[in-house]
Amino acid sequence: MAEPLAKPGRVRAERLETRVTAQQKALIEHAAALQGRSVTDFVLASVQEAARRTVEDHHWLELSVRDGQAFVAALLAPQPVNERLRETIRRYRDVTGL
Repeated sequence: MAEPLAKPGRVRAERLETRVTAQQKALIEHAAALQGRSVTDFVLASVQEAARRTVEDHHWLELSVRDGQAFVAALLAPQPVNERLRETIRRYRDVTGL
């Protein structure tokens, strides 16, 4: 669920400005009207959601890189095979016939 745009009682003190084409403005106004929102609320919600997704995607990318590094490290310096792993391999071979 999206975070609230502003907490009740808090004043929005910061400002963002942008220039848009007439076609972009008309599209944004139309979309805001379809959702029953003001243009400001529509733009804030849209930008906030895009920012949240960007941060989340970046976070997942960082995890993927870290996981990849851990995988390569495990390939380059594998842990010795222990009895639990030997038993797991034996059961796998029994089940698969390999």
